[in-house]
Amino acid sequence: LTDAQEWAGNGSMAGAIKGCTGKDPNVVGKPSPLMIDYMVKKFNLPDKSRICMVGDRLDTDILFGADNGLKTCLTLSGVTTTAKLFSPDNTIRPDYYVNSIADYL
Repeated sequence: LTDAQEWAGNGSMAGAIKGCTGKDPNVVGKPSPLMIDYMVKKFNLPDKSRICMVGDRLDTDILFGADNGLKTCLTLSGVTTTAKLFSPDNTIRPDYYVNSIADYL
């Protein structure tokens, strides 16, 4: 875990598999750009900045979006709290945030 992480992510499982097999895994999910690059190509999207990554974790969802040129929207009804978002120690800032997923309706 890092200072930005509250729980172990899927990377811990990838690390365990690598430790057992001695081979690097092909990462398909966050933070790999493979998923976004595939969608951009499949749907012929001209501009990744028109895609918005919505999620409840700063250190995975929002960071993934920012690192891949997407807009980002943090939902505060999940893992990340308002206090964490506005903490002076937090360096990951979403483009937008909502209190609940219900705010999208």
